[in-house]
Amino acid sequence: MSWEKTYQTWLNEETLEAGLKAELLSLEGETDKLKDAFYAPLEFGTAGMRGLLGVGINRMNIYTVRQATEGLARLMESKGKEAKKRGVAIAYDSRHMSPEFSMEAAKVLAKHNIPSFVFESLRPTPELSFAVRDLHAFTGIMITASHNPAPYNGYKVYGEDGGQMPPHDADALTTYVRGIENPLTIEVADENEAKDLGLITIIGADIDDRYLELMKGVTINQKLIDEVGRHLKLIYTPLHGTGEMLGRRALAQAGFSSVAVVEEQTIPDGDFPTVKSPNPEEHSAFAMAIALGEKEDADVLVATDPDADRLGVAVRLPNGEYQVLTGNQIGAILIKYILEAHKQAGTLPENAAVLKSIVSSELATKIADSYGVTMMNVLTGFKFIAEKIQQFEETGSNTYMFGFEESYGYLVKPFVRDKDAIQALVLTAEVAAYYKSLGKTLYDGLQDIFAEYGFYAEKTISVTLSGIDGSEKIKALMTKFRNEAPTEFGGVKVTVTEDFKELTKVSVDGTVEKLTTPPSDVLKYIMEDGSWIAVRPSGTEPKIKFYLATSADSQVEADAKIAAFEASVNEITAE
Repeated sequence: MSWEKTYQTWLNEETLEAGLKAELLSLEGETDKLKDAFYAPLEFGTAGMRGLLGVGINRMNIYTVRQATEGLARLMESKGKEAKKRGVAIAYDSRHMSPEFSMEAAKVLAKHNIPSFVFESLRPTPELSFAVRDLHAFTGIMITASHNPAPYNGYKVYGEDGGQMPPHDADALTTYVRGIENPLTIEVADENEAKDLGLITIIGADIDDRYLELMKGVTINQKLIDEVGRHLKLIYTPLHGTGEMLGRRALAQAGFSSVAVVEEQTIPDGDFPTVKSPNPEEHSAFAMAIALGEKEDADVLVATDPDADRLGVAVRLPNGEYQVLTGNQIGAILIKYILEAHKQAGTLPENAAVLKSIVSSELATKIADSYGVTMMNVLTGFKFIAEKIQQFEETGSNTYMFGFEESYGYLVKPFVRDKDAIQALVLTAEVAAYYKSLGKTLYDGLQDIFAEYGFYAEKTISVTLSGIDGSEKIKALMTKFRNEAPTEFGGVKVTVTEDFKELTKVSVDGTVEKLTTPPSDVLKYIMEDGSWIAVRPSGTEPKIKFYLATSADSQVEADAKIAAFEASVNEITAE
Protein backbone atom coordinates (compact mmCIF):
# COMPACT_ATOMS: atom_id res chain seq x y z
CA MET A 1 0.00 0.00 0.00
CA SER A 2 1.31 3.47 -0.88
CA TRP A 3 2.01 5.95 1.88
CA GLU A 4 -0.84 8.12 0.56
CA LYS A 5 -3.37 5.30 1.00
CA THR A 6 -2.04 4.47 4.44
CA TYR A 7 -2.29 8.13 5.42
CA GLN A 8 -5.87 8.29 4.12
CA THR A 9 -6.79 5.20 6.12
CA TRP A 10 -5.60 6.86 9.31
CA LEU A 11 -7.28 10.15 8.40
CA ASN A 12 -10.61 8.37 7.85
CA GLU A 13 -10.42 6.35 11.07
CA GLU A 14 -13.24 7.65 13.27
CA THR A 15 -11.87 6.09 16.47
CA LEU A 16 -8.33 7.45 16.08
CA GLU A 17 -6.98 8.63 19.43
CA ALA A 18 -7.79 12.33 19.85
CA GLY A 19 -4.22 13.57 20.29
CA LEU A 20 -2.99 11.69 17.23
CA LYS A 21 -6.01 12.87 15.23
CA ALA A 22 -5.19 16.48 16.07
CA GLU A 23 -1.54 15.97 15.09
CA LEU A 24 -2.58 14.34 11.81
CA LEU A 25 -4.87 17.23 10.94
CA SER A 26 -2.11 19.71 11.74
CA LEU A 27 0.11 18.03 9.16
CA GLU A 28 -2.32 18.60 6.29
CA GLY A 29 -0.35 19.83 3.29
CA GLU A 30 3.01 18.92 4.89
CA THR A 31 3.82 16.31 2.24
CA ASP A 32 7.40 15.56 3.32
CA LYS A 33 6.43 15.11 6.96
CA LEU A 34 3.43 12.95 6.10
CA LYS A 35 5.47 10.81 3.73
CA ASP A 36 8.12 10.24 6.42
CA ALA A 37 5.44 9.26 8.95
CA PHE A 38 3.66 6.81 6.63
CA TYR A 39 6.10 5.51 4.01
CA ALA A 40 7.20 2.44 5.98
CA PRO A 41 6.57 0.84 9.38
CA LEU A 42 9.08 1.03 12.21
CA GLU A 43 11.49 -1.89 11.98
CA PHE A 44 12.72 -4.32 14.60
CA GLY A 45 16.51 -4.21 14.95
CA THR A 46 19.12 -5.55 17.36
CA ALA A 47 17.15 -4.32 20.36
CA GLY A 48 13.56 -4.02 19.13
CA MET A 49 11.68 -1.00 17.82
CA ARG A 50 12.59 2.64 18.41
CA GLY A 51 11.43 5.86 16.85
CA LEU A 52 9.98 9.34 17.16
CA LEU A 53 6.72 9.74 19.05
CA GLY A 54 3.86 10.79 16.82
CA VAL A 55 1.20 9.80 14.34
CA GLY A 56 1.85 7.27 11.56
CA ILE A 57 3.18 3.76 11.00
CA ASN A 58 6.77 5.07 11.15
CA ARG A 59 6.26 6.53 14.63
CA MET A 60 5.87 5.30 18.18
CA ASN A 61 2.19 5.52 19.19
CA ILE A 62 -0.46 3.31 20.75
CA TYR A 63 -1.24 1.69 17.41
CA THR A 64 2.32 0.70 16.53
CA VAL A 65 2.71 -0.59 20.09
CA ARG A 66 -0.48 -2.62 19.65
CA GLN A 67 0.82 -3.97 16.34
CA ALA A 68 4.12 -5.08 17.89
CA THR A 69 2.27 -6.72 20.79
CA GLU A 70 -0.28 -8.39 18.52
CA GLY A 71 2.66 -9.93 16.66
CA LEU A 72 4.15 -11.07 19.98
CA ALA A 73 0.82 -12.59 21.03
CA ARG A 74 0.60 -14.54 17.76
CA LEU A 75 4.18 -15.74 18.21
CA MET A 76 3.33 -16.97 21.72
CA GLU A 77 0.21 -18.71 20.45
CA SER A 78 2.38 -20.57 17.94
CA LYS A 79 4.49 -21.81 20.87
CA GLY A 80 1.53 -23.51 22.56
CA LYS A 81 -0.58 -23.23 25.72
CA GLU A 82 2.34 -23.38 28.14
CA ALA A 83 3.98 -20.31 26.59
CA LYS A 84 0.72 -18.36 26.85
CA LYS A 85 0.17 -19.45 30.44
CA ARG A 86 3.60 -18.21 31.53
CA GLY A 87 2.79 -14.72 30.31
CA VAL A 88 4.75 -11.53 29.80
CA ALA A 89 6.57 -9.17 32.18
CA ILE A 90 6.23 -5.48 31.25
CA ALA A 91 8.19 -2.45 32.47
CA TYR A 92 8.68 1.13 31.31
CA ASP A 93 10.93 4.13 31.80
CA SER A 94 10.38 7.86 32.33
CA ARG A 95 9.70 8.83 28.72
CA HIS A 96 6.53 10.38 27.40
CA MET A 97 3.80 7.80 26.82
CA SER A 98 5.79 4.99 28.45
CA PRO A 99 3.11 4.12 31.07
CA GLU A 100 0.39 4.28 28.41
CA PHE A 101 2.33 2.08 26.00
CA SER A 102 2.95 -0.55 28.68
CA MET A 103 -0.76 -0.80 29.47
CA GLU A 104 -1.71 -0.89 25.78
CA ALA A 105 0.60 -3.87 25.41
CA ALA A 106 -0.98 -5.57 28.41
CA LYS A 107 -4.49 -5.02 27.02
CA VAL A 108 -3.55 -6.55 23.65
CA LEU A 109 -2.13 -9.59 25.41
CA ALA A 110 -5.23 -9.88 27.60
CA LYS A 111 -7.40 -10.01 24.47
CA HIS A 112 -5.48 -13.21 23.63
CA ASN A 113 -5.91 -14.54 27.20
CA ILE A 114 -2.20 -14.05 27.82
CA PRO A 115 -1.43 -12.81 31.35
CA SER A 116 0.94 -9.91 31.89
CA PHE A 117 2.82 -8.67 34.92
CA VAL A 118 3.07 -4.88 34.74
CA PHE A 119 5.26 -2.80 37.03
CA GLU A 120 3.35 -0.27 39.13
CA SER A 121 5.70 2.54 38.10
CA LEU A 122 8.87 3.10 36.11
CA ARG A 123 11.69 0.58 36.55
CA PRO A 124 15.18 0.00 35.05
CA THR A 125 15.58 -2.23 32.02
CA PRO A 126 17.82 -4.69 33.93
CA GLU A 127 15.03 -5.20 36.49
CA LEU A 128 12.69 -6.14 33.63
CA SER A 129 15.26 -8.70 32.49
CA PHE A 130 15.42 -10.02 36.05
CA ALA A 131 11.62 -10.09 36.35
CA VAL A 132 11.27 -12.30 33.25
CA ARG A 133 13.53 -14.85 34.91
CA ASP A 134 12.13 -14.40 38.42
CA LEU A 135 8.51 -14.79 37.31
CA HIS A 136 9.34 -17.57 34.84
CA ALA A 137 7.57 -15.50 32.19
CA PHE A 138 7.82 -16.57 28.57
CA THR A 139 8.89 -13.14 27.42
CA GLY A 140 9.20 -9.51 28.48
CA ILE A 141 8.52 -6.04 27.09
CA MET A 142 10.48 -2.91 28.02
CA ILE A 143 9.11 0.44 26.91
CA THR A 144 12.19 2.65 26.50
CA ALA A 145 14.33 4.51 23.99
CA SER A 146 17.41 4.07 26.15
CA HIS A 147 19.66 7.14 25.87
CA ASN A 148 17.92 8.74 22.86
CA PRO A 149 16.70 12.37 23.03
CA ALA A 150 13.29 13.28 24.47
CA PRO A 151 11.17 12.98 21.26
CA TYR A 152 11.85 9.21 21.08
CA ASN A 153 10.41 6.10 22.65
CA GLY A 154 10.84 2.42 21.95
CA TYR A 155 9.79 -1.18 22.53
CA LYS A 156 12.26 -3.92 23.43
CA VAL A 157 11.33 -7.60 23.55
CA TYR A 158 13.02 -10.16 25.81
CA GLY A 159 13.27 -13.93 25.62
CA GLU A 160 12.55 -16.37 28.42
CA ASP A 161 16.21 -16.32 29.52
CA GLY A 162 15.90 -12.61 30.29
CA GLY A 163 18.09 -11.62 27.34
CA GLN A 164 16.91 -9.53 24.43
CA MET A 165 15.02 -11.76 22.02
CA PRO A 166 17.49 -13.81 19.95
CA PRO A 167 17.57 -13.54 16.13
CA HIS A 168 15.48 -16.64 15.34
CA ASP A 169 12.51 -15.59 17.48
CA ALA A 170 13.02 -11.91 16.60
CA ASP A 171 12.76 -12.78 12.90
CA ALA A 172 9.61 -14.80 13.54
CA LEU A 173 8.15 -11.93 15.56
CA THR A 174 8.91 -9.50 12.74
CA THR A 175 7.06 -11.78 10.30
CA TYR A 176 3.98 -11.83 12.55
CA VAL A 177 4.09 -8.05 13.02
CA ARG A 178 4.45 -7.39 9.30
CA GLY A 179 1.52 -9.71 8.64
CA ILE A 180 -0.80 -7.19 10.30
CA GLU A 181 -1.98 -4.92 7.51
CA ASN A 182 -3.77 -2.29 9.57
CA PRO A 183 -2.71 -1.61 13.17
CA LEU A 184 -5.83 0.50 13.66
CA THR A 185 -8.00 -2.65 13.68
CA ILE A 186 -6.26 -4.44 16.55
CA GLU A 187 -8.62 -5.14 19.45
CA VAL A 188 -7.69 -4.63 23.09
CA ALA A 189 -9.29 -5.87 26.30
CA ASP A 190 -10.87 -3.61 28.89
CA GLU A 191 -8.20 -2.81 31.50
CA ASN A 192 -10.39 -3.25 34.60
CA GLU A 193 -11.97 -6.47 33.33
CA ALA A 194 -8.52 -7.86 32.50
CA LYS A 195 -7.34 -7.08 36.03
CA ASP A 196 -10.42 -8.72 37.53
CA LEU A 197 -9.78 -11.84 35.44
CA GLY A 198 -6.14 -11.98 36.56
CA LEU A 199 -4.87 -11.25 33.05
CA ILE A 200 -3.14 -8.04 34.21
CA THR A 201 -1.23 -8.22 37.50
CA ILE A 202 0.50 -5.18 38.96
CA ILE A 203 3.95 -5.90 40.39
CA GLY A 204 6.58 -3.78 42.12
CA ALA A 205 8.19 -3.87 45.56
CA ASP A 206 8.41 -7.66 45.77
CA ILE A 207 10.51 -7.78 42.59
CA ASP A 208 12.62 -4.85 43.83
CA ASP A 209 13.43 -6.72 47.03
CA ARG A 210 14.42 -9.93 45.28
CA TYR A 211 16.59 -8.02 42.80
CA LEU A 212 18.33 -6.09 45.59
CA GLU A 213 18.95 -9.30 47.53
CA LEU A 214 20.87 -10.71 44.56
CA MET A 215 22.69 -7.39 44.19
CA LYS A 216 24.61 -8.32 47.35
CA GLY A 217 26.54 -10.83 45.24
CA VAL A 218 27.95 -8.07 43.03
CA THR A 219 30.25 -6.97 45.87
CA ILE A 220 33.55 -8.85 45.83
CA ASN A 221 35.41 -7.47 48.87
CA GLN A 222 32.92 -6.47 51.56
CA LYS A 223 35.70 -5.94 54.11
CA LEU A 224 37.25 -3.30 51.86
CA ILE A 225 33.92 -1.47 51.54
CA ASP A 226 33.32 -1.67 55.29
CA GLU A 227 36.68 0.02 55.85
CA VAL A 228 36.67 2.59 53.03
CA GLY A 229 33.13 2.83 51.65
CA ARG A 230 31.87 5.47 54.05
CA HIS A 231 34.81 7.71 53.17
CA LEU A 232 34.36 7.50 49.40
CA LYS A 233 32.67 10.65 48.12
CA LEU A 234 30.49 9.68 45.20
CA ILE A 235 28.16 11.84 43.09
CA TYR A 236 25.30 10.03 41.34
CA THR A 237 22.82 11.27 38.75
CA PRO A 238 20.06 9.16 37.15
CA LEU A 239 19.55 11.85 34.46
CA HIS A 240 15.78 12.05 35.07
CA GLY A 241 15.42 8.31 34.51
CA THR A 242 14.78 5.03 36.31
CA GLY A 243 18.12 4.67 38.09
CA GLU A 244 16.75 6.55 41.09
CA MET A 245 14.39 3.63 41.77
CA LEU A 246 17.21 1.29 42.79
CA GLY A 247 20.57 3.05 42.42
CA ARG A 248 20.89 4.72 45.81
CA ARG A 249 19.34 1.77 47.61
CA ALA A 250 21.88 -0.57 46.02
CA LEU A 251 24.79 1.71 46.98
CA ALA A 252 23.56 2.08 50.56
CA GLN A 253 23.00 -1.66 50.88
CA ALA A 254 26.59 -2.30 49.77
CA GLY A 255 27.95 0.15 52.35
CA PHE A 256 28.47 3.42 50.48
CA SER A 257 27.03 6.13 52.69
CA SER A 258 28.77 9.26 51.36
CA VAL A 259 26.63 9.50 48.22
CA ALA A 260 25.33 12.84 47.01
CA VAL A 261 22.85 13.08 44.14
CA VAL A 262 22.09 15.77 41.61
CA GLU A 263 18.67 16.48 43.09
CA GLU A 264 17.23 18.19 40.00
CA GLN A 265 18.07 15.10 37.93
CA THR A 266 16.52 12.58 40.32
CA ILE A 267 13.06 13.68 39.16
CA PRO A 268 11.75 11.43 36.37
CA ASP A 269 10.98 13.65 33.41
CA GLY A 270 10.59 12.66 29.78
CA ASP A 271 11.67 16.12 28.66
CA PHE A 272 15.09 15.65 30.32
CA PRO A 273 15.07 19.41 31.00
CA THR A 274 18.56 19.76 32.48
CA VAL A 275 20.50 18.02 29.70
CA LYS A 276 20.78 18.32 25.94
CA SER A 277 20.75 14.53 25.71
CA PRO A 278 20.37 12.01 28.58
CA ASN A 279 23.38 10.06 27.37
CA PRO A 280 26.04 9.35 30.03
CA GLU A 281 28.75 8.90 27.40
CA GLU A 282 28.53 12.61 26.59
CA HIS A 283 30.52 15.05 28.68
CA SER A 284 27.65 17.56 28.64
CA ALA A 285 25.39 15.13 30.51
CA PHE A 286 27.80 15.36 33.45
CA ALA A 287 27.72 19.17 33.69
CA MET A 288 25.60 19.34 36.84
CA ALA A 289 27.33 16.33 38.39
CA ILE A 290 30.70 17.96 37.76
CA ALA A 291 29.55 21.20 39.41
CA LEU A 292 28.37 19.25 42.46
CA GLY A 293 31.53 17.13 42.42
CA GLU A 294 33.71 20.21 42.55
CA LYS A 295 31.66 21.57 45.44
CA GLU A 296 31.81 18.28 47.38
CA ASP A 297 35.39 17.41 46.38
CA ALA A 298 34.04 14.07 45.15
CA ASP A 299 36.21 11.08 44.30
CA VAL A 300 34.11 9.88 41.37
CA LEU A 301 30.96 10.82 39.44
CA VAL A 302 28.55 8.26 38.01
CA ALA A 303 25.51 8.61 35.75
CA THR A 304 22.92 6.16 34.46
CA ASP A 305 20.88 6.65 31.31
CA PRO A 306 17.04 6.87 31.40
CA ASP A 307 16.42 3.10 31.55
CA ALA A 308 19.51 2.47 33.70
CA ASP A 309 21.17 -0.10 31.48
CA ARG A 310 24.20 2.09 30.66
CA LEU A 311 26.66 3.64 33.09
CA GLY A 312 28.94 6.64 32.55
CA VAL A 313 31.83 7.52 34.86
CA ALA A 314 33.82 10.72 35.34
CA VAL A 315 37.09 10.57 37.29
CA ARG A 316 38.97 13.30 39.11
CA LEU A 317 42.22 14.36 37.47
CA PRO A 318 45.34 15.46 39.38
CA ASN A 319 44.41 19.12 38.71
CA GLY A 320 41.01 18.65 40.33
CA GLU A 321 39.00 18.64 37.10
CA TYR A 322 36.85 15.70 36.01
CA GLN A 323 37.26 13.57 32.89
CA VAL A 324 34.48 11.42 31.44
CA LEU A 325 35.83 7.94 30.70
CA THR A 326 35.08 6.01 27.54
CA GLY A 327 33.03 2.83 27.70
CA ASN A 328 36.14 0.81 26.90
CA GLN A 329 38.11 2.46 29.72
CA ILE A 330 35.37 1.69 32.23
CA GLY A 331 35.29 -1.91 31.00
CA ALA A 332 39.07 -2.25 31.38
CA ILE A 333 39.01 -0.88 34.94
CA LEU A 334 36.20 -3.23 35.99
CA ILE A 335 37.76 -6.31 34.36
CA LYS A 336 41.15 -5.63 35.93
CA TYR A 337 39.61 -5.27 39.38
CA ILE A 338 37.36 -8.33 39.10
CA LEU A 339 40.17 -10.63 37.98
CA GLU A 340 42.73 -9.27 40.43
CA ALA A 341 40.33 -9.40 43.38
CA HIS A 342 39.36 -13.00 42.64
CA LYS A 343 43.00 -13.95 42.09
CA GLN A 344 43.98 -12.48 45.47
CA ALA A 345 41.03 -14.23 47.14
CA GLY A 346 41.86 -17.54 45.45
CA THR A 347 38.41 -17.63 43.83
CA LEU A 348 39.35 -17.18 40.17
CA PRO A 349 38.01 -20.27 38.34
CA GLU A 350 40.28 -22.16 35.94
CA ASN A 351 37.63 -21.93 33.24
CA ALA A 352 36.90 -18.21 33.81
CA ALA A 353 35.68 -16.27 30.78
CA VAL A 354 35.03 -12.63 29.94
CA LEU A 355 32.77 -11.60 27.06
CA LYS A 356 32.83 -8.50 24.87
CA SER A 357 31.50 -7.31 21.53
CA ILE A 358 33.65 -7.41 18.40
CA VAL A 359 33.77 -3.59 18.35
CA SER A 360 35.08 -3.26 21.92
CA SER A 361 38.69 -2.59 22.90
CA GLU A 362 41.40 -5.24 22.74
CA LEU A 363 42.80 -3.78 25.97
CA ALA A 364 40.22 -5.95 27.71
CA THR A 365 41.60 -9.00 25.89
CA LYS A 366 45.14 -8.16 26.95
CA ILE A 367 44.06 -7.88 30.58
CA ALA A 368 42.18 -11.18 30.47
CA ASP A 369 45.14 -12.92 28.83
CA SER A 370 47.44 -11.75 31.61
CA TYR A 371 45.28 -13.66 34.12
CA GLY A 372 44.93 -16.74 31.96
CA VAL A 373 41.26 -15.94 31.45
CA THR A 374 39.49 -16.66 28.17
CA MET A 375 38.17 -13.67 26.24
CA MET A 376 35.28 -14.37 23.88
CA ASN A 377 34.11 -11.93 21.21
CA VAL A 378 30.46 -11.79 20.16
CA LEU A 379 28.43 -9.69 17.74
CA THR A 380 27.15 -6.29 18.83
CA GLY A 381 23.97 -6.63 20.87
CA PHE A 382 23.91 -7.78 24.48
CA LYS A 383 21.66 -10.69 23.58
CA PHE A 384 24.75 -12.41 22.17
CA ILE A 385 26.47 -12.12 25.55
CA ALA A 386 23.28 -13.50 27.15
CA GLU A 387 23.34 -16.46 24.76
CA LYS A 388 26.93 -17.27 25.80
CA ILE A 389 26.01 -17.10 29.49
CA GLN A 390 23.16 -19.54 28.86
CA GLN A 391 25.56 -21.81 26.99
CA PHE A 392 28.04 -21.72 29.90
CA GLU A 393 25.30 -22.72 32.33
CA GLU A 394 24.03 -25.56 30.15
CA THR A 395 27.44 -27.04 29.29
CA GLY A 396 29.64 -26.02 32.22
CA SER A 397 32.31 -25.09 29.68
CA ASN A 398 33.19 -21.76 31.28
CA THR A 399 32.45 -19.63 34.33
CA TYR A 400 31.11 -16.19 33.49
CA MET A 401 33.08 -13.36 35.10
CA PHE A 402 32.01 -10.23 33.24
CA GLY A 403 30.58 -8.99 29.95
CA PHE A 404 30.61 -5.59 28.30
CA GLU A 405 30.11 -3.48 25.19
CA GLU A 406 32.00 -0.31 24.38
CA SER A 407 28.66 1.54 24.34
CA TYR A 408 28.69 1.76 28.16
CA GLY A 409 26.95 -1.55 28.82
CA TYR A 410 28.20 -3.89 31.59
CA LEU A 411 26.96 -7.01 33.35
CA VAL A 412 28.64 -8.36 36.47
CA LYS A 413 26.33 -11.11 37.71
CA PRO A 414 24.08 -13.09 35.35
CA PHE A 415 20.87 -12.99 37.41
CA VAL A 416 20.19 -10.29 34.80
CA ARG A 417 20.77 -11.04 31.12
CA ASP A 418 21.14 -7.53 29.76
CA LYS A 419 23.30 -4.51 30.46
CA ASP A 420 22.87 -3.52 34.11
CA ALA A 421 23.96 -0.06 35.21
CA ILE A 422 22.83 -0.70 38.80
CA GLN A 423 25.30 -3.58 39.09
CA ALA A 424 28.00 -1.54 37.36
CA LEU A 425 27.27 1.41 39.65
CA VAL A 426 27.97 -0.64 42.80
CA LEU A 427 31.05 -2.34 41.37
CA THR A 428 32.49 0.97 40.15
CA ALA A 429 32.09 2.36 43.66
CA GLU A 430 33.95 -0.67 45.03
CA VAL A 431 36.79 -0.21 42.55
CA ALA A 432 37.02 3.48 43.47
CA ALA A 433 37.15 2.47 47.14
CA TYR A 434 39.95 0.03 46.34
CA TYR A 435 42.09 2.71 44.72
CA LYS A 436 41.24 5.14 47.53
CA SER A 437 42.57 2.57 50.01
CA LEU A 438 45.86 2.76 48.10
CA GLY A 439 45.85 6.56 48.15
CA LYS A 440 44.89 6.67 44.47
CA THR A 441 41.97 7.74 42.30
CA LEU A 442 40.20 5.86 39.52
CA TYR A 443 42.18 8.01 37.09
CA ASP A 444 45.38 6.73 38.69
CA GLY A 445 44.08 3.21 38.34
CA LEU A 446 43.52 3.70 34.63
CA GLN A 447 47.04 5.08 34.22
CA ASP A 448 48.40 2.02 36.04
CA ILE A 449 46.57 -0.17 33.53
CA PHE A 450 48.04 1.77 30.60
CA ALA A 451 51.52 1.55 32.10
CA GLU A 452 51.16 -2.23 32.38
CA TYR A 453 49.38 -3.04 29.12
CA GLY A 454 50.05 -0.10 26.78
CA PHE A 455 48.15 3.07 25.93
CA TYR A 456 44.88 2.38 24.14
CA ALA A 457 42.56 4.85 22.46
CA GLU A 458 39.18 4.36 20.83
CA LYS A 459 36.51 6.50 19.26
CA THR A 460 33.02 5.85 17.92
CA ILE A 461 31.71 8.02 15.09
CA SER A 462 27.94 7.98 14.53
CA VAL A 463 26.62 9.44 11.29
CA THR A 464 22.86 10.10 11.41
CA LEU A 465 21.02 9.72 8.10
CA SER A 466 17.34 10.19 8.84
CA GLY A 467 14.26 10.14 6.69
CA ILE A 468 13.25 8.17 3.65
CA ASP A 469 16.60 8.54 1.91
CA GLY A 470 18.64 7.84 5.04
CA SER A 471 18.39 4.05 4.99
CA GLU A 472 19.35 3.99 1.30
CA LYS A 473 22.39 6.15 1.98
CA ILE A 474 23.43 3.83 4.80
CA LYS A 475 23.07 0.80 2.53
CA ALA A 476 25.08 2.57 -0.17
CA LEU A 477 27.88 3.34 2.29
CA MET A 478 28.01 -0.27 3.48
CA THR A 479 28.13 -1.44 -0.15
CA LYS A 480 30.93 1.01 -0.86
CA PHE A 481 33.02 -0.20 2.08
CA ARG A 482 32.32 -3.83 1.16
CA ASN A 483 33.02 -3.61 -2.57
CA GLU A 484 35.73 -0.95 -2.49
CA ALA A 485 37.52 -2.06 0.66
CA PRO A 486 40.03 0.55 1.88
CA THR A 487 43.67 -0.54 1.73
CA GLU A 488 44.78 1.86 4.45
CA PHE A 489 43.56 4.30 7.10
CA GLY A 490 45.65 7.23 8.24
CA GLY A 491 48.64 5.89 6.33
CA VAL A 492 48.52 2.50 8.10
CA LYS A 493 47.97 -0.48 5.79
CA VAL A 494 45.03 -2.84 6.18
CA THR A 495 46.22 -6.46 6.45
CA VAL A 496 42.97 -8.29 7.25
CA THR A 497 39.35 -7.59 6.29
CA GLU A 498 36.60 -9.36 8.25
CA ASP A 499 33.13 -9.40 6.70
CA PHE A 500 30.62 -10.64 9.26
CA LYS A 501 27.83 -10.66 6.67
CA GLU A 502 29.69 -12.92 4.28
CA LEU A 503 31.47 -14.64 7.22
CA THR A 504 34.89 -14.24 5.61
CA LYS A 505 38.28 -13.21 6.94
CA VAL A 506 40.50 -12.17 4.04
CA SER A 507 44.20 -11.46 4.55
CA VAL A 508 46.24 -9.19 2.29
CA ASP A 509 48.09 -12.26 0.95
CA GLY A 510 44.80 -13.66 -0.33
CA THR A 511 44.24 -16.20 2.46
CA VAL A 512 40.54 -16.65 3.22
CA GLU A 513 39.21 -18.04 6.50
CA LYS A 514 35.64 -18.65 7.66
CA LEU A 515 34.19 -16.62 10.55
CA THR A 516 32.06 -18.59 13.02
CA THR A 517 29.65 -15.94 14.30
CA PRO A 518 26.06 -15.61 13.08
CA PRO A 519 25.83 -13.35 10.01
CA SER A 520 25.69 -9.61 10.71
CA ASP A 521 26.19 -6.53 8.53
CA VAL A 522 29.56 -5.56 10.03
CA LEU A 523 32.92 -4.94 8.38
CA LYS A 524 36.16 -4.85 10.35
CA TYR A 525 39.55 -3.78 8.98
CA ILE A 526 42.63 -4.84 10.94
CA MET A 527 45.84 -2.91 10.25
CA GLU A 528 49.47 -3.89 10.30
CA ASP A 529 50.10 -2.23 13.68
CA GLY A 530 47.15 -3.99 15.35
CA SER A 531 44.81 -1.00 15.04
CA TRP A 532 41.35 -1.69 13.66
CA ILE A 533 38.30 0.06 12.27
CA ALA A 534 34.80 -1.42 12.14
CA VAL A 535 31.69 -0.14 10.37
CA ARG A 536 28.07 -1.18 10.87
CA PRO A 537 24.57 0.25 10.52
CA SER A 538 22.73 0.75 13.80
CA GLY A 539 19.98 -1.75 14.42
CA THR A 540 17.61 0.69 16.13
CA GLU A 541 18.52 4.18 14.90
CA PRO A 542 19.02 5.81 11.47
CA LYS A 543 22.79 5.79 11.89
CA ILE A 544 25.90 4.22 10.47
CA LYS A 545 28.63 3.74 13.06
CA PHE A 546 32.40 3.64 12.78
CA TYR A 547 34.53 2.21 15.56
CA LEU A 548 38.20 3.22 15.68
CA ALA A 549 40.73 1.54 17.94
CA THR A 550 44.50 1.63 18.38
CA SER A 551 47.32 1.39 20.92
CA ALA A 552 50.73 3.04 21.26
CA ASP A 553 53.58 3.68 23.66
CA SER A 554 52.02 6.94 24.86
CA GLN A 555 48.57 8.47 25.08
CA VAL A 556 49.61 11.34 22.83
CA GLU A 557 50.68 8.92 20.11
CA ALA A 558 47.53 6.82 20.46
CA ASP A 559 45.30 9.89 20.25
CA ALA A 560 47.17 11.12 17.17
CA LYS A 561 46.58 7.81 15.39
CA ILE A 562 42.86 7.96 16.22
CA ALA A 563 42.70 11.48 14.77
CA ALA A 564 44.35 10.28 11.56
CA PHE A 565 41.93 7.35 11.28
CA GLU A 566 38.98 9.67 11.83
CA ALA A 567 40.19 11.94 9.05
CA SER A 568 40.41 8.95 6.69
CA VAL A 569 36.88 7.80 7.55
CA ASN A 570 35.50 11.31 7.05
CA GLU A 571 37.25 11.54 3.69
CA ILE A 572 35.81 8.24 2.49
CA THR A 573 32.26 9.00 3.63
CA ALA A 574 32.37 12.46 2.05
CA GLU A 575 33.20 11.12 -1.42
